[in-house]
Amino acid sequence: MLRFTPILLAVAYGVLMYLFSAWRLKHELDARSTRLADPRIAALVRRMAAVLDLEEIPVHIYEIGPVNGLAAPDGRIFVTRGFMEKYAAGEVTAEEIGSVIAHELGHVALGHARRRMVDFSLQNAVRVGLGMVLSRLLPGLGAMVANLVASLLTARLSREDEYEADAWAAALLVKSGIGTGPQKSLFRKLERLSGHAGPMPAWLMSHPKVADRIAAIEALERKWHLAGG
Repeated sequence: MLRFTPILLAVAYGVLMYLFSAWRLKHELDARSTRLADPRIAALVRRMAAVLDLEEIPVHIYEIGPVNGLAAPDGRIFVTRGFMEKYAAGEVTAEEIGSVIAHELGHVALGHARRRMVDFSLQNAVRVGLGMVLSRLLPGLGAMVANLVASLLTARLSREDEYEADAWAAALLVKSGIGTGPQKSLFRKLERLSGHAGPMPAWLMSHPKVADRIAAIEALERKWHLAGG
């Protein structure tokens, strides 16, 4: 039992760190967000709410500069001010912002926030446990290798979440009469909008490649077309 103690402690540490991070994020979001008021985007959100049989979907603007969307652990949906500024400048459309909201709703509906607590704990357990073993075999390199393995593991799990949320959002957008066009067109703009420069190996990215995400949605569309006759 004693040999497993460091791993159990690492898992407990990971859970506590996640809970603290979730608490801190909630307070940050409460202090730096306002309700979305844009009428065009709000109309699209109402259409999605009707499909989901919800009275409303509260969407907030998170007052930070980076272009991003966020599903908070408590289920609230946020679009950053940076994204809204791109919308105000005509660089993205209301429907493309709507696709971001649909994607974040997918993360909430699929329970990814809860799953990420387990992923975060698993990453710490792998880092500590594997680091102990490898440090004996590879003095000076064990911890580095353990960190890399843990990062690769959680990146892969995160990419799977993104594909699942993309598929959920695609279905919602189609049922809402918005379609997947804005979803795919926004993907093509993301690297430029977010300021990422240069390619990154897909296996190190927490998000899948843009081309792969579009291909997955188009595969879904073909499947739906065949199913519909």
